Amino acid sequence: MDPSLQEMNRLLDQAAERKASDLYLYVLMPPMIRAAGHILPLDQGAEPLAAEAVKRLAMSLLNGSQTKRFEEERELDIAHQSPTGHRFRINLHWEKENVGMVARAIPREIPSMDDLDLPPVVQQMTGYPHGLVLVTGPTGSGKSTTLASMIDSLNRRGAYHIITLEDPIEYIFTPVKSMVRQRQFEQDFTSFQEALKRILRQTPDIVMIGEMRDPETISAALTIAETGHLVFATLHTYSAAQTIDRIVDAIPPDQRDQVRVQLALTLRAVVSQRLLPAIGGGRVAGREILVNNSAVANLIRENQVAQIRNVLQTSADEGMTTLAQDLKRLVKSGRIDYETAQQYLVGDEKLSSA
Repeated sequence: MDPSLQEMNRLLDQAAERKASDLYLYVLMPPMIRAAGHILPLDQGAEPLAAEAVKRLAMSLLNGSQTKRFEEERELDIAHQSPTGHRFRINLHWEKENVGMVARAIPREIPSMDDLDLPPVVQQMTGYPHGLVLVTGPTGSGKSTTLASMIDSLNRRGAYHIITLEDPIEYIFTPVKSMVRQRQFEQDFTSFQEALKRILRQTPDIVMIGEMRDPETISAALTIAETGHLVFATLHTYSAAQTIDRIVDAIPPDQRDQVRVQLALTLRAVVSQRLLPAIGGGRVAGREILVNNSAVANLIRENQVAQIRNVLQTSADEGMTTLAQDLKRLVKSGRIDYETAQQYLVGDEKLSSA
């Protein structure tokens, strides 16, 4: 094995043994980790890394086609598993003419929905016969883990044909009762848009899209959901209202009215989440949960998305919650402190009025 790759695997394994969620390699800094939400050195007293060392370690993870893509696009996401079985999602990028790298640890076991403290309304989303379910949040909010947990629940519960389109493949699903086929961008297909156009010929029951990144992928996902399939996907958005606006705004203006109607019919739910530092260590998820009902569908059709918060605030009996309401619940249960909750509120939300 290449000595640089050996050293890279050693650092990754060491980060995993420290129970770190992330490993950082940057120029003029020692290897750093994030553990229990805090940034600290991987090794106390370690020397800062030179630019050539960071580049050598990071590039040791890439094959020929990945190296070419990184050189062309200047940023790349890959998955890597060390010989000891620790798996990571790795982002390589350039900054100030130097290579930087962040490795996010992926648990070996896919956590159950109970492990993730997903409420009953979210667990019930895996029982929808068709439609679009979105899991959203900023980078590092646990979207991929929540989505993997939902897919694995389906895999263990019923005999479905499940196809995932990912960049990169993060969690590995072991077929239980379902047939699960995982496809990775570049390795197995070259365009999300084209893969989604052809996916119906593969007769899936359930489709998981790692991220809806462009108008073509969004349109294809809506069409698949509209034709009687259950579609799960992620977006980098902070709330249900922003998610709906992002989808509509991504579409050319002359098609937006049509997409609003399509979205009102096909959207089943939006789960927007954050990971917050928990009292006593670790992290806990705070969530905003929107379930599409007749009131929500009408607001989407009429382009009155800003009023969705009113529905969220008054629909607890349907399992809906605002982020502020959920953070207030976490404070009351002693999971997080009040100051932490205040820091993670979005917009003009207030904990006191939740």
